[in-house]
Amino acid sequence: MSTRPPLPRTVWVLGFVSLLMDLSSEIYHALLPAFVTLALGLPVSVLGAIDGVAEATASFGKLFSGRLSDRSRKRKPWVLAGYGLAALSKPLFPLAGSGVAVMVARFTDRVGKGIRGAPRDAMIADETPPEIRGRAFGLRQALDTVGALIAPLLAIGMMMLLGGNIRLIYWIAIIPAAASVLLAWLALREPEQHLAPSKASPFFRGFRDLDKETRRLLAVGFLFTLARFSESFLILKGMEAGLSESWSPVTLAVFNLAYVALAYPAGALSDRMKPRSILMAGIVVLIAGNVVLAKSATPLGLFIGVVLWGAHMAMTQGIFSRMIADSAPEHLRATSFGAFWFVTGIGSLLASLGAGWLWDRSGSGAAFLTSAGIAAVAVAMLSLLNEPPIPGR
Repeated sequence: MSTRPPLPRTVWVLGFVSLLMDLSSEIYHALLPAFVTLALGLPVSVLGAIDGVAEATASFGKLFSGRLSDRSRKRKPWVLAGYGLAALSKPLFPLAGSGVAVMVARFTDRVGKGIRGAPRDAMIADETPPEIRGRAFGLRQALDTVGALIAPLLAIGMMMLLGGNIRLIYWIAIIPAAASVLLAWLALREPEQHLAPSKASPFFRGFRDLDKETRRLLAVGFLFTLARFSESFLILKGMEAGLSESWSPVTLAVFNLAYVALAYPAGALSDRMKPRSILMAGIVVLIAGNVVLAKSATPLGLFIGVVLWGAHMAMTQGIFSRMIADSAPEHLRATSFGAFWFVTGIGSLLASLGAGWLWDRSGSGAAFLTSAGIAAVAVAMLSLLNEPPIPGR
């Protein structure tokens, strides 16, 4: 039996950097539905627009930063710039007094996410051999989600301790964001380049040169994210099911508990079996979660549906990343990640806008059932793709 190599130091550093930033960001995210709909008195469709535009913005950032990272053959400066901009956006939230101001804050935060996303994932792929790539992406995703799990619990505790003062909580949440940037600056190392330097190709040619298998994954990823709107709607569903404003973030905690529990096992499993099979199973779990949430108005049904949503994230996000890493040539690795995150961000934008529109006009059930239908089409499309060989076998 061959011994698999240990995970590189870079994977652990990026994991803890992500943990700290997500701890900060998810405190804002957990309280954003209450802040927008109650504190600012805006409709659900505005929340959908804020989340959708913010996520699409992140995707544009990933598209260009990925290509620029490949052309410059540097990863760390882009990762640092992305985390730094996200940290600088945090004070804008407690200062916001309107929907436009909240959108500017989310826009700035998501631009930072977009800048760091593709170079960070490419850095992980640069540092890990194919036989442990699933574990590497699974670990980073799991550590990232630990921060997202702790955040809503802290948000609930601070809401109770501080008398529901969301703006004060937003000021406190700046601290872990600053710590994330400091850790990345001090501990992250530029990966070793394995290819000889070559003349940089025209900027947009890199996107035209993407591998055929990568292009197919882009199409599946777009359709999948068209079915997967923002987790803010899970929090709204919790409030609809009877949770108070202070306790509404518990839905996000349950979601992330299921996510963090399964993210690493799902990634490790993809090193031993067909990643596509795990991805298909994850989308089926999303369909089941949507049906449960559409049909149930009780806390029990809410939490079953939210657990299924968390499980589907664990079974899809890291798997998509390792499949992109496996299909992309090394000189177009960050470009491939950038293109993937770009098209999936457009899907997220349309999904959140559509979910907010359906929710306001036909109720939450219509939004979740529509998502289930689109996800079923994504499963059918994925089943038609050729299964690439498993690296290391």
